Amino acid sequence: MSKITLKVNGRSHTVDVEPATPLLYVLRNDLGLQGPKFGCGLGQCGACTVIISGAAVRSCVMPTSSVKTEVTTLEGLASNGKLHPLQQAWIDEQVPQCGFCQNGQILTAKAMLDKNPHPTDAQIRETMNSTLCRCMSYYRVQTAVKRAVKTLADASPASQNEVVA
Repeated sequence: MSKITLKVNGRSHTVDVEPATPLLYVLRNDLGLQGPKFGCGLGQCGACTVIISGAAVRSCVMPTSSVKTEVTTLEGLASNGKLHPLQQAWIDEQVPQCGFCQNGQILTAKAMLDKNPHPTDAQIRETMNSTLCRCMSYYRVQTAVKRAVKTLADASPASQNEVVA
């Protein structure tokens, strides 16, 4: 067992675990977070996705000891009691059916939008293709991502200062 300190959603936590323990197990079992889910255990389905260093990462195959920067989970997206625009878009577009993949879908979309705030439809499909949905809600996922893109663009300071001639 080793004491490992993790920064998750802005807060530091020290856990005493085997270094090879998957990050997912620590997030769910030790920190009580419910966003990331155990899906396949192989890093293929995306249900366990978290954001580390701006990238969507599969926490079920990530050893806890290898995490050196902050981890963001679904619970860490809301700010001051207000949902992130992606979370709100998911609600507005009624994306979830069973809801199991939604953690992975939203965090994968967040990582994509942080790198590319104005993705094309093809870029959205290509990025989101890595997160599996058993209910096949892919069209609603794409619509929700596009809604979030618009909401984020409308809220950015650059768009508020834009002069239309």
